[in-house]
Amino acid sequence: MMNTAIYVRVSTDEQAKEGYSIRAQIDKLKSYIQIKEWGFYKVYADEGISGKNITDRPAINDLINDIKSGKVNNVLVYKIDRLTRSTKDLIELTEFFNKTKCGFNSLMESIDTQTASGRMFLKIIGIFAEFERENTIERITLACEKKVKEGYTLAGFTTSYGYNRESGDKIQKINPEEAKIVREVYSMYLDGNMTYNAIARNLNHRGIKPKLGNTWHHASIRGILTNPNYIGKVRYALDDAERYFEAEGKHEPIISEELFFATQKKIGNVKRVAYTKRPKEDNYFCGVLYCGECGARLQTKADYRETAEGTKIVQRGYRCPNRTKGLCSISRINHNKMEVAFEQYMDNIEDFTISPETPESLSQAKAKQENVNALIREEYESAIAKLIKREKELMSLYINERISFENYEQMLKLITDEKNSYADQIINLPTEPEEEIQLMQDDIVTNFRENWQALTNVEKQQFLQDYIEKITAISKKEQGNKVHAKVLNVKFNKG
Repeated sequence: MMNTAIYVRVSTDEQAKEGYSIRAQIDKLKSYIQIKEWGFYKVYADEGISGKNITDRPAINDLINDIKSGKVNNVLVYKIDRLTRSTKDLIELTEFFNKTKCGFNSLMESIDTQTASGRMFLKIIGIFAEFERENTIERITLACEKKVKEGYTLAGFTTSYGYNRESGDKIQKINPEEAKIVREVYSMYLDGNMTYNAIARNLNHRGIKPKLGNTWHHASIRGILTNPNYIGKVRYALDDAERYFEAEGKHEPIISEELFFATQKKIGNVKRVAYTKRPKEDNYFCGVLYCGECGARLQTKADYRETAEGTKIVQRGYRCPNRTKGLCSISRINHNKMEVAFEQYMDNIEDFTISPETPESLSQAKAKQENVNALIREEYESAIAKLIKREKELMSLYINERISFENYEQMLKLITDEKNSYADQIINLPTEPEEEIQLMQDDIVTNFRENWQALTNVEKQQFLQDYIEKITAISKKEQGNKVHAKVLNVKFNKG
């Protein structure tokens, strides 16, 4: 059964000048429904209302809602211009009818989606819709390119750190407090020989917040150090190497070109550190190794270096995920040094009986872990809430045509990636300490001392998974500023 809705509209002027009337339209349309043997559902009438838009017409909005809810699956109008006089609205309504599988018919133009010609009409409208979208994107792209070439930034949502651009302003203006930090970042990197992570920790410890989120990271520091905006340039198509270009901006620079290009030269000379994941058996402490300072589970980290002879070598190790956020100071632990420290700890166990923790110490450890988790969780949840707010602000800017779709997509991806990063870190917060029971581990330790060196990497990994629940370790500098690993505690599996 075709649940057919009749939609009629007439403005006051049309009724007076052209003789249109709601009643005349309804009578003819009801007769047509009888001829077609369709089911009649309801009449939706907008009387004395212009057809220039849909927003101000209550009846057509009621019709759209009933189509969405499945009450109506066929729409009949007297003429297309009764439905709308706007080409844009006609395209959107046609796409809506297609999406909801709702038929559309016009009496005077003989459009019936049950016929081949009627379906062809909708397809033609769809082609025009696609053309209009592509044409709009092309116009926006050309307008954005022109804007950048004229020296204006496209950063309508978030300007570069160090600049502000108020609503209505075309030129970004220097934020004095942030500009001071930008200059410090360049000085710390170029003059102080500090790494990206070290600079991020410095800013985080001082409570300085970036434009997005609450903490600085490796990538955000690199972004500042490679951004030509600070020498008075504006950029276009950051994610497309073929379309990317820079132009002279109308805004004031924060740093000199000499300082900027000296920084780029240094960045180009620094060997890249890769975090490519290696097979797990090559990092067999992964999963049981925890930070002795903040309690987080350590992650694998591989440095790829090249010898003077040109041979590529891999230096495996472990790092604390909280270090780059300024929440932990533990340095990277080399895998080989970690193995030495683990062997020394196991060799020095004199009493094989692992004493249970006292209720007091267990309670204190549990409370401490809960407090740390609560603080970190609160910070991350606050950051996620701010990012969600920015998502809504970004959508508002796009809807109001203050930013292009391209910029909207780029900025939304940055926000989504940061939001997912915070969510993952909340999920991976260390678990609360559990009460230990008194176990005799002499067989495990004896077996370790006798066989560890003879085991393959896979067998060492299996041994740790079978018998070790948690290894707590730190790294510390000793003689000659060399970093050494130290195992603080080994927690054996129960049972």
